[in-house]
Amino acid sequence: MNKINQLFAQRGDKKLLSLYFCAGCPTLEGTGDVILAMQRRGIAMIEVGIPFSDPLADGPVIQSAATQALKNGMNLHILFCQLKAIKDQVQIPLVLMGYLNPILHYGIEAFCQSCVEAGVSGAIIPDLPFKDYQEVVKPIADKYDLRIIMLITPETSEDRIRFIDDNTDGFVYMVSSAAITGAQKSFDDAKQEYFRRINAMNLRNPRMIGFGISNKQTLEAAQQNAAGAIIGSKFVTLLNESKDADEALDKLFDALER
Repeated sequence: MNKINQLFAQRGDKKLLSLYFCAGCPTLEGTGDVILAMQRRGIAMIEVGIPFSDPLADGPVIQSAATQALKNGMNLHILFCQLKAIKDQVQIPLVLMGYLNPILHYGIEAFCQSCVEAGVSGAIIPDLPFKDYQEVVKPIADKYDLRIIMLITPETSEDRIRFIDDNTDGFVYMVSSAAITGAQKSFDDAKQEYFRRINAMNLRNPRMIGFGISNKQTLEAAQQNAAGAIIGSKFVTLLNESKDADEALDKLFDALER
């Protein structure tokens, strides 16, 4: 069974915490150490960012991390080599998150095959058109048992959400806001209503809520309305400041208690 499906099948009532970081930042060689530290500290699933020069959906924190990673020399070939080196030590799902351009340059089938060889269970491609997903990417991803995760936002129509739910597997990435990524202190009434509205749809796939989660209030709001939460910008900031994954995780867990 794909590790993503296995995670959600076995979680019971447990609320999951997934973290994002950008491969190659703060150091080119640190990818494996960051992943193993997260696993050791109980993170349920990890999103590994593929750095790209024009990350349209990302805020300044992740944009800066991507820029630094590219300066450090990170690319897909290096990333897959790094992931292969720790494959036998990683039990939790790894999901690559990146834009379509580098993946097309690498080759869709080559990308999917390399994911499997490196122990990657899924991919999130924010700028992948759904039609292209269905016609081109999904048949290849299915061949390699790779989950392609789709995003929904407060502006996504109910018909579209159900269409995505019916045609994907793994989980639905529920973006808390149509804005770019970045930490927020709280979720306003409109976002809370969005969470409740999607809850009431009783979707087939589990949902993870991301964008803007940085403290106890936003974490609890996300976990109350989904299978779990995804934290990106807050952890990336702490990792860049400390240059040490365990120290960054200590600071993150402390922030999530406040």
